[in-house]
Amino acid sequence: MIRGVRGATTVNINSEEAIITATEELFAKLIEANQIQPESVASVLVSTTEDVDAAFPAKALRKFTGWTYVPVMCMREMPVPNSLKMCIRVMIHVNTNVSQEEIVHLYLRDAKVLRPDLNNSLTL
Repeated sequence: MIRGVRGATTVNINSEEAIITATEELFAKLIEANQIQPESVASVLVSTTEDVDAAFPAKALRKFTGWTYVPVMCMREMPVPNSLKMCIRVMIHVNTNVSQEEIVHLYLRDAKVLRPDLNNSLTL
């Protein structure tokens, strides 16, 4: 079964360092919380709001051992009025036997407001 693992975070400034650091933190926590192995991942989608364009956030995933061949794609979020700014969202498509209810979705920093119903308050 392929399951989606969602997460989001925000950055304070539109810089390569801020984007990579925030995305790396998000990926690390999602991978740990869901015990994801790269060989079980079908693909990863990463999106940003229009104000985040100083770097490809998917670049952060390449820092993790074993993730070289996982297909990753970056895209732009729809510019919905009054939506959260400076936001990076990820969707990891993982092959797993874990039920949907057991998947840990994480929303960090200012992105906690996006899905308070799903935001797991894990301290990782």
